[in-house]
Order: sequence, then C-alpha cells, then structure tokens
Amino acid sequence: MKNVFVLLFFAFANSLLAQTELPYAEIPALPEKFSAGTVAARVIDGLGFRYYWATDGLRKEDLAFKPNADARTTEETLAHVYEMSFLVVNATLKKVNVPGQDKKLPFAEMRKATLENFKTAADNLRTATETQMKEFNFIYFDHGNKIEYPFWNLINGPIEDCLWHIGQVVSFRRSSGNPFREVDLFLGKK
Repeated sequence: MKNVFVLLFFAFANSLLAQTELPYAEIPALPEKFSAGTVAARVIDGLGFRYYWATDGLRKEDLAFKPNADARTTEETLAHVYEMSFLVVNATLKKVNVPGQDKKLPFAEMRKATLENFKTAADNLRTATETQMKEFNFIYFDHGNKIEYPFWNLINGPIEDCLWHIGQVVSFRRSSGNPFREVDLFLGKK
C-alpha cells in the first residue's frame, strides 16, 4: 500500500512539472521546408531559446543589477523584452497593439508570458503561407490614427531589439556573478 502512495505521489509530481514546463529549453526540430514563414519562425525560435537560458536561474541580485546609474536593471530590461514580445505575437495574430496589453507581472510570470508569446508567434509563422506573411503587420493607434508597418519592420525593430537586450542580460548576469553557462547556442540545446 505504501508503494502505491509513493508511485501516485511521483506520478502527480511529474504531471505538475509537465504542466509548468516552459517553451524553448531546446530549439524545435528543423522545419521540413524553407519558406518565409519557416525562416522567420526559426529566428523567433532562436530568440526564445536565448531568452530562456539567459533568464534561467536569475537571482534577486541579478534582476536588480545595473552597470551604472543611467542604465536599466536586468529586470527592467526584461520587462522591455516582455513588452516587445506582444508586438511580435500580435502581428502574427493580426491584432492591434494597445497601451496596457503588457500588464506588470512578477518576474517568473513575465518570463513565462514572454516565452509563450515567442512560441505562439513562431508557431503562427511556421505554418504561414506567403499571403499570410504579407498580412502579419505591426499595427497600433497613435492619436486616433491607425499606423501599420509590414512584418519586415518587426525583424529590424522589435525582434532584433529583443536579441540585443538578451545579450545585455547575459552580460549583466556575468557582471553580477551568475554567468550564463553550458548551453550550445549553435545546436540549440543544453
């Protein structure tokens, strides 16, 4: 009887772990074909993978670190990446970006939401046709005027900006004594 309870406990614990698993501990398998959508998805997959490992195991002192008085803290930098993750995912959902879509969250929840936004965007891109890619625009309202930019601007704007800031986080965590280690960025696995 005792063994049954132990087995049930471990089954329940594994079930909970599976439910809380975050995307991008590894990069997804290679796509079977090259297309605009699969290439764009792979860029987001690489972004998600780097974000996952750059933010894995951050301590309170890492989140509070900033290299000088004029710089953002690591947590503020990650909040900026979180904000931009909405710009990326909303383009692939054909949604308008609105102020306040990126509610302030505790770090663990913000990390999860950022990774999920990247995963949703990549999944949408991975299956997109060329026609759909042309519809994945960055849309927002400014003083009542609808402003729309093509997906191309997301690549050189928020997507590349996220990569830039993830590099900062890696540098910041090294400076705060918690370096990024043991991840193969080339192969996309630990």
